Amino acid sequence: MSLRSDPAPVLSSQIHPIEQSSAPYYWGIDIGGTGIKLGLVDEQGYTVAYEKIPTREGEGAPAAMRRIADVVVEVESRLDVVGQVPHIGLGAPGPMDLDQGLLVAPPQLPSWWGFAIVESLTELLGRPISFLNDANAAAFGEFWIGTGRDSKSMILLTLGTGVGGGIIVDGELVNGVNSFGSECGHILVDPSPTARLCVWGGGRGQLEAYASASAVVDRTRERLTEGAESSLGGLLGGSNTELTAKKVYDAASEGDAVALEIVDETAKWLGIGITSLVHALDPGVVTLGGAMNFGGSGCPIGERFLSGIVEEFKSRTFENVFDGTSIAFANLGADAGYLGLAGYARKQAMKQS
Repeated sequence: MSLRSDPAPVLSSQIHPIEQSSAPYYWGIDIGGTGIKLGLVDEQGYTVAYEKIPTREGEGAPAAMRRIADVVVEVESRLDVVGQVPHIGLGAPGPMDLDQGLLVAPPQLPSWWGFAIVESLTELLGRPISFLNDANAAAFGEFWIGTGRDSKSMILLTLGTGVGGGIIVDGELVNGVNSFGSECGHILVDPSPTARLCVWGGGRGQLEAYASASAVVDRTRERLTEGAESSLGGLLGGSNTELTAKKVYDAASEGDAVALEIVDETAKWLGIGITSLVHALDPGVVTLGGAMNFGGSGCPIGERFLSGIVEEFKSRTFENVFDGTSIAFANLGADAGYLGLAGYARKQAMKQS
């Protein structure tokens, strides 16, 4: 087992001079509920242009596609790379139908449900578009130039409001027949009839119900309601927004016993989930992304969190599997999505050439 601490060469948000880059270029367009990230990336994974525009969900998907196209055309003209961008990577939150290029019912984009997003953007830009789930896109970014850059296979878990995931086996993303592949947050970790529910209200006993930021808040609130002594106790009685995973992290950093228990319990559940995933796939590398990392690499609480995950995994796996598996924090941060989309577009363009 290796705990990788060596940072990958982060090639993301620092803009690389276009005159020092290598064509062709690829767009990574990462659509979120509030913002859309657009990165133009060269052959080596260096970002030569980056823009972020508001999603304006209520204005509808067609209006957003036109604004995306306007940015693409303006940037390519300004950098004098027109004709040198053969493929575009497009990512969005699910559920989606990848084969049909449809947004099915993403909770963050309610007025976009059923929208033929790939067809719309293709008509505006006239180039092939590869469409991915946003978590799979982040996974491919880490695989291409991040934590998994030296690996053939990798699992990424994204820890945020929920738990997302991305799986790459022998260089290929696992997208699934129902466009639901790699949804690691929905694997079962607790089969009991009283198991916790996922943040979206279903999925009893799934990893997301125990290891997401929402789960951290819910479990902490329950502990405080039961009368546990904690510096967080003053947050009871208000709305759920007053108690956050970040505040649990802050309290843990100050030695609060309840907060530290929550950190350790979250690590345990992740260790259980990772064991099941590794036993099914044996990828060699497991990467933890997302903002809910209790400070992440180099932070005492983050390192405690990671060590707890590793120890739980060690207690449940085989010695040779433990020795051959790396578990580490991701290092591309919020740029992983658009970088992965650009990298995946590059991969698809190479297949077609």
